[in-house]
Amino acid sequence: MSEYLTAITALLGRIEAEEGESIAAAAQLMAEQVAADRLIQVYGPGGHSNLAAQEIFFRAGGLMHVSAILDEGTLLSNGALRSMAVERTPGYGRIVIENAGLGPDDLLLLVNAYGINAALIDAALTARERGVRTIGVSSRDHADQTAKAHPARHPSGANLHEVVDVAVDTKVPIGDAVIEVAGMPERVAAVSTFANAFTLNTMVLATIERLIEHDVVPPVWRSGNAPGGDEANAAFIGRFRERVRWL
Repeated sequence: MSEYLTAITALLGRIEAEEGESIAAAAQLMAEQVAADRLIQVYGPGGHSNLAAQEIFFRAGGLMHVSAILDEGTLLSNGALRSMAVERTPGYGRIVIENAGLGPDDLLLLVNAYGINAALIDAALTARERGVRTIGVSSRDHADQTAKAHPARHPSGANLHEVVDVAVDTKVPIGDAVIEVAGMPERVAAVSTFANAFTLNTMVLATIERLIEHDVVPPVWRSGNAPGGDEANAAFIGRFRERVRWL
């Protein structure tokens, strides 16, 4: 437990120390979107990368302007092996973005631990073609160190951080798991979910700080399990119910 905690806190510490500039750039784009009363779309194509999209959607203390694209193709609930096959399918990400109808007024936040899969890259390239501003959250080292011939890769061999407007590096190491146990041939205990959640919530926090600096108080979700939560949220539901597909 102690070794795992040390590894996680060291990783989050690197993000805090090294990614301040990129997080600030991402927060600026997000703040501009909210100030204009437009949605921030977030898509995490990949089995556990879907968790990242869900992390900041409909989340207590999170922005109501965040709209997750919860496409079922890569959700683990539809089968883990199926999810992996779909995220490796060229053209799939294009279908998702086109179906979402994104265009020049949109901002798309793409999250994937490794930053290489075909669905992810197709989503980024399609968004760019359609004039969508993009933010990528992924591990630069993991992408750069993965062979161009890896079966998960997009046919172009591109990495997410190469095809977005702003790239935030989560520092996740190759293989994700970080702990070695004597007698065990494989490392255990993954860190990408911690890295993604910390990075995304930090981006949301930085966005809110920028909005407040410009006298914009954005609507945020209150936990429905907290006193007055349902009442506080109900005051804003009408603004988003028809705009946010998965609300």
